[in-house]
Amino acid sequence: MAPRSAPSARRLRIGVELRRMRERAGMTAAEAARSLGTTQGQMSNIEANRFGVNADRIRTLARIYGCTDQHLVDALTDIAEDRTKGWWEEYREVLPTPHLDLAEMEHHSTALRVAQVINIPGLLQTPDHARALFGEAVPRLRPHEVEHRVSHRIKRQAVLFRDSPVPYTAIIHEAALRMQFGGRDVTRRQLRHLVTTSELPNVTLRVIPFDGTSFPTAGHGLDYAHGPVTALDTAQLDTSYGGELINAEGKLETYRLVLDRMERATLKPAASRDLIHRIADDI
Repeated sequence: MAPRSAPSARRLRIGVELRRMRERAGMTAAEAARSLGTTQGQMSNIEANRFGVNADRIRTLARIYGCTDQHLVDALTDIAEDRTKGWWEEYREVLPTPHLDLAEMEHHSTALRVAQVINIPGLLQTPDHARALFGEAVPRLRPHEVEHRVSHRIKRQAVLFRDSPVPYTAIIHEAALRMQFGGRDVTRRQLRHLVTTSELPNVTLRVIPFDGTSFPTAGHGLDYAHGPVTALDTAQLDTSYGGELINAEGKLETYRLVLDRMERATLKPAASRDLIHRIADDI
C-alpha cells in the first residue's frame, strides 16, 4: 500500500484515536499487530496514518481493543470513508497547512465556540478588517499572500450561512471591539457586521465588558470545534507562531471549562449588541 501524502489533521485523528483505544486496552503495538495478523511496523503506520485505514480495519481494531463506544467507532469510519475534497484544497499550494486544517475542522464540526480578547473572531470578520490584520503579519506578507488569506477566511464563513448552519457561540472582550484595525471606517463597518451576524438564529455573540468580572484566559484566542462525539472534539489556540491544534482529552476538558467560565462573565446577547452599537457610535 502506498504512503498517503500529507493527510489532514482530521484524518490523522483516526490514528490518534486507534492508539488511544490500544493503550486503554493495555496492549502494546506488537501485541495488537499479532492480533491483527500484521507487523509492528504496519501498526505504527496505521497509528501515524501514513497509510489509509479503511472502515473494516477500524472496526476490527475496535473489537480487538474491546472498545464499546460504538458512536466513536462509527464517527471514525465516517472519516475514513469520506473521500470528498473540500473547497480548502484549492489553497493547499498557497497557504500553510494549519489554515486548511482549521477550515476542515470547522466544516465538519457539529458546533463551534470561540473566545477572543484582542481580535474579532475570524468567522465574524469583514474582508477589510481581515486585510488590515494580515497586513501586519510578522514576517510581512506580500500583497498576493494577504489576498489569499483574506479570501480563505471569508470562504470559511460559509459554515454560518449554509443550509444546515453550524451553531456558533462567540465570546469577545470589549477590548477587541475597540481595537481600530484598518482605521475608524473599517472598524465601524466591522462592528455593524458583528451586530448583523449576531442576529442569525445559529449565532450567539456575548461580550465581556471592561467593567465585568474576572475570567480565565492566557490572552490567546481559542476556537473549540465539537465533533460528532466528544472524543473527537478539537481546540485551536491562536499563537504568534500560528494555530496550534489540540486533541488531548485532559486539555479539551480544561478548555471547555475555560469557555464556560468566560461565558459566565459576559453580557447577555441583547446587551452585547447594545454595547457594540454604542462603541460603533463613539468611534
